[in-house]
Amino acid sequence: MLNLKRHFRNCDTFTFEENKLRAGLYRPFCKKRMYFADIIVDELGSNQKIFPNVHAESENQAICVPNVGGRSQFWCIGTNTIPNYTLTSIDATQCFPLYIYDEDEGNRRENIADWSLTQFQKHYKDKQILKPDIFHYVYAVLHHHKYREKYATNLKRELPRIPFAPDFWAFAKAGKKLADFHVNYEKQAEYPLKWLEDKDAKVDYRVEGMTLSKDKTQIRYNDFLTLTGIPPEVFEYRLGNRSALDWIIDQYRVSIDKRSGITNDPNNLDDPQYIVHLIGKVITVSLETMKIIKVLPEL
Repeated sequence: MLNLKRHFRNCDTFTFEENKLRAGLYRPFCKKRMYFADIIVDELGSNQKIFPNVHAESENQAICVPNVGGRSQFWCIGTNTIPNYTLTSIDATQCFPLYIYDEDEGNRRENIADWSLTQFQKHYKDKQILKPDIFHYVYAVLHHHKYREKYATNLKRELPRIPFAPDFWAFAKAGKKLADFHVNYEKQAEYPLKWLEDKDAKVDYRVEGMTLSKDKTQIRYNDFLTLTGIPPEVFEYRLGNRSALDWIIDQYRVSIDKRSGITNDPNNLDDPQYIVHLIGKVITVSLETMKIIKVLPEL
């Protein structure tokens, strides 16, 4: 906030530009609209080199992990939108993109060094390995249960170090699938939950605040709708101190900032059923993620 206060004291101004309105990943699987420009954003950070414009979101991806000294269990998530600095609310976030750009938003280049590519090709004796394959390989390794268990202490005090697994392509292919589920979560098929509708209530898909049942099989969406049939495996996929589904329940609620009185309303007027469909999609993502992780080869 120091930069914002300095701008305020200096009476600095800016000119509104519509192309600066962007989507940002505020929490896992929870996007918010933001104005991506200096003065408004306290610290733009390296995001200017990773997602400098909307076009970059269509071709670039970044692997987000907790920064050194993270307090939660190690996590990682891929995204193609600007991530929040505290993505899981308690850990600072470090990003490793596939591509980076110059400050003028041009000159796209791969973020994986030629030296790294050479090391992988030599180790596996395979010239078919390319930099995007290494990116996806790394993403799969970071999800491996044994990797997280063995290096749990190291992952809290230093950035991840990546080993050479016996089967490179098994990890690269798995990582590509994981990235597709996580980056494109809004495009995934919905898990077939059962919709219990109260016939005495008005048809309504607006959310004020969802609640999860004690046995974690149902979500009370609102007075009109309850979603039931949540499989227990969903809660195995965790990011920080919550499962992916818990993040949806936590973030998609109407809240009022005590200091400013501003209302934060996540309901989408253009798509009133966005949140209820998102729940089914995130359940699918969670289940498919765990399926992929559980069959990863040994490191």
